[in-house]
Amino acid sequence: MTKLSDTQLVILSAAAQREDRNVLPLPGSLRGGAAAKVVGALLKRGLIAETATDSQTKADAALNRIWRNDEDGGAILLHITNAGLAAIGVEPESGDSAPTGTDEAPSAEDPQDAPAEADPAPKARTPRAGTKQAKLIEMLRAEGGATIDEIVAATGWQPHTVRGAFAGALKKKLGLEVTSEKLEGRGRVYSLPSD
Repeated sequence: MTKLSDTQLVILSAAAQREDRNVLPLPGSLRGGAAAKVVGALLKRGLIAETATDSQTKADAALNRIWRNDEDGGAILLHITNAGLAAIGVEPESGDSAPTGTDEAPSAEDPQDAPAEADPAPKARTPRAGTKQAKLIEMLRAEGGATIDEIVAATGWQPHTVRGAFAGALKKKLGLEVTSEKLEGRGRVYSLPSD
């Protein structure tokens, strides 16, 4: 079981939600040596990987879109791997963890200056049977739902990973709305509507 710090969880969850699976930009408060330490740990564990591009765009700490440049000046990007997706409870969309189009560096345009786009409707996807994500959904759809502690015991995940799966894998990826209510003697119970 992969144990992640809160910062690592935030970085991986953000990358999993991006269409290009790019790890960058990192959270605004993470810069310099701290960023290098966190990214280095994720690289060492195989949760993210460097992807070389043909682009000669220079790494720029202010834009935070290109990790570094190789000795030939090519841009190096960071992408979440299938192991990184699995560590946060997200099923990979395909057998390839690197997105298509990695030969191009991201635009140097500031994303805040880009025109706002409407959020697309969640894609209708179903988890593979026998996975922890499938077990999570089964527990949430069962009569009476499940508490965080019950899900942790069944999956071996950390509590913050369970909450991340609610927001990322279930809500954003699968379009499922997790509801909760506080029950006397049991605490907060989470559930999904039955099929």
